[in-house]
Amino acid sequence: QRRSLAPSQLAKRKAGEEEEEGGRHPPTARKRQKPVSETESGECYRSHFRKPLAQLTNRPHCLDSSQHEAFIRSILSKPFKVPIPNYKGPLGLRALGIKRAGLRSPLHDPFEEGALVLYEPPLLSAHDQLKIDKDKAPVHVVVDPVLSRVLRPHQREGVKFLWDCVTSRRIPGSHGCIMADEMGLGKTLQCITLMWTLLRQSPDCKPEIEKAMVVSPSSLVRNWYNEVEKWLGGRIQPLAIDGGSKEEIDRKLVGFMNQRGLRVPSPILIISYETFRLHAEALQKGSVGLVICDEGHRLKNSENQTYQALNSLNTPRRVLISGTPIQNDLLEYFSLVHFVNSGILGTAQEFKRHFEIPIIKGRDADASEAERHKGEERLKELISIVNRCLIRRTSDILSKYLPVKIEQVVCCRLTPLQAELYKNFLKQAKPVEELKEGKISVSSLSSITSLKKLCNHPALIHDKCVEEEEGFMGALDLFPAGYSTKSVEPQLSGKMLVLDYILAVTKSTSNDKVVLVSNYTQTLDLFEKLCRNRRYLYVRLDGTMSIKKRAKVVERFNSPSSPEFIFMLSSKAGGCGLNLIGANRLVMFDPDWNPANDEQAMARVWRDGQKKTCYIYRLLSTGTIEEKIFQRQTHKKALSSCVVDEEQDVERHFSLGELKELFTLNETTTSDTHDKIKCRRCVNGHQVWPPPEGSDCTSDLSQWNHCADKRGLQDSVLKAAWDAAVTFTFHHHSHEEQRGIP
Repeated sequence: QRRSLAPSQLAKRKAGEEEEEGGRHPPTARKRQKPVSETESGECYRSHFRKPLAQLTNRPHCLDSSQHEAFIRSILSKPFKVPIPNYKGPLGLRALGIKRAGLRSPLHDPFEEGALVLYEPPLLSAHDQLKIDKDKAPVHVVVDPVLSRVLRPHQREGVKFLWDCVTSRRIPGSHGCIMADEMGLGKTLQCITLMWTLLRQSPDCKPEIEKAMVVSPSSLVRNWYNEVEKWLGGRIQPLAIDGGSKEEIDRKLVGFMNQRGLRVPSPILIISYETFRLHAEALQKGSVGLVICDEGHRLKNSENQTYQALNSLNTPRRVLISGTPIQNDLLEYFSLVHFVNSGILGTAQEFKRHFEIPIIKGRDADASEAERHKGEERLKELISIVNRCLIRRTSDILSKYLPVKIEQVVCCRLTPLQAELYKNFLKQAKPVEELKEGKISVSSLSSITSLKKLCNHPALIHDKCVEEEEGFMGALDLFPAGYSTKSVEPQLSGKMLVLDYILAVTKSTSNDKVVLVSNYTQTLDLFEKLCRNRRYLYVRLDGTMSIKKRAKVVERFNSPSSPEFIFMLSSKAGGCGLNLIGANRLVMFDPDWNPANDEQAMARVWRDGQKKTCYIYRLLSTGTIEEKIFQRQTHKKALSSCVVDEEQDVERHFSLGELKELFTLNETTTSDTHDKIKCRRCVNGHQVWPPPEGSDCTSDLSQWNHCADKRGLQDSVLKAAWDAAVTFTFHHHSHEEQRGIP
């Protein structure tokens, strides 16, 4: 029986033992004490799991010093082993200051399910593995799983292409490429993935670059910063410069360029083209591993200061992002390719002589058979060279992820007031004769602007009528009595009348939001007056709005709880890069000479995150200069389709000589463009379905795939507008991006 070892009990027992020894008490009063460790039978109650302690001696077991040293070396030679069964993970960059033994390993597991492997080392035989230097063996380059999990198939392909180009694996000696995907395909995410991979790994088991730079339009600087934060989740701290004094910006740029080492605090610089041009000297004092130029078609002119400043940067790796690499001519295309891979197409003069002139001649509607054959040969040669450093995917890929997009070209007749003002201007304006003689002067360009504004609304040229400028003498008498520009009168403009119908029907029949786009701020002023008259809530974004405020306005408009019905957008100020998925209807009120500007503006609503069917309305004034501009866009887009999209069956619909017809008015047609494309689907003004055999209704005008009168309209809003438009008629064509017309 075990006895208590409590201090109080020990004291009592000690006192009892002392009394027993002193003989103070009689033997009968003493209690019989049992042994502590054994019972009467001698059985031991000590635990079987406790071993008796062995006595230690100060004398060592081994007195031989050589045996002792060997014993210690055997202990120290054993590498550290993680105490987890079958653990094969990395031990970190530094393991207790001891160099890791064995082959180098990649940063991420290349055999994980869904891993995106950009580089795979060559397979080695058993004999080669014995001879290889373990410190120089290449490793896999694997995209961070955080990013590879969210990349879509076409984006994974794009990241692999970009990495191959900037590491000179596609074209030996060249480190640049052009990301020419159409709008909405995730070019930003692909470039962020490329930057993050280059900043963290390479086949040599170290970062490929130390720093990267993103140059973008000023309106997209904050958007790039937010995208980096969104996809990398705080793993990296980019430096975004979107304002500040010259001294402050210079200080930040010098600090960025002076960063060195494997772990740079802010390895990504995001800066606008304007700020870069003004502070290029500070950035040219060092080197940058990678430069990404967003909306790179700004570099189409190799003579401008921005192009020359960027071209003088000490960086071989250059990525140019542009959904519209060809906007006007092939020489601009050459400038973009030359920027990323200098010399791949020769000099500008060699390119023009060998490629541009034969291709343009072959594309003209009046070209001979020999010129067409030569143009096609040179086109194939150009494509074979450029395709090694250019990747292009069209928005058709988005049909898997986004709702239907219906693009409609609505040709609106001029009102009687607009028609009289238009004819009066053509009779008086002298630049008309100059243009017909092949001369283009400043006055000719001014006349074009005046006619474009007249097509939008007579109010935009009212001041010129008051001042009786050239072409508008006596025009003031044509306006209604008591007319004032203080109030908007939609019935005086064919396009404004259609817009008024579209907005009213949309507001009364749905909860859709609308984006209104125009090239002129004066037209946006008219939109504001119309919205105030109809009590529509709206927001407006033009060149006067600060960069920081733009991001807040866009974010508020995209919120489902936002009460704003209309977003007014200046195509010159905010047509690129904005995400306006809060709206699903967009009205392009006037066309631009450059088709890229219109394409950029129209792509604001049909983007990632859009949940509704999208409707794009392109308004054109029938028989006017706007249709001529649209036809010129067609010619440029056909050229882009040949060179960039490699479409071989693009029709030659418009001769360049027809551009001399700019200053004419065709009042007898429902659509001058439709007449020129020689559509064989329409019989007596009505669309025939299925189309007659051999009809194409233009393959280079994708938005004209479906000609229709009222019976063929797919859009209920446009049908209601048609029913209401009893004072005039307009022609309509539609294009469904995702599926064929039923």
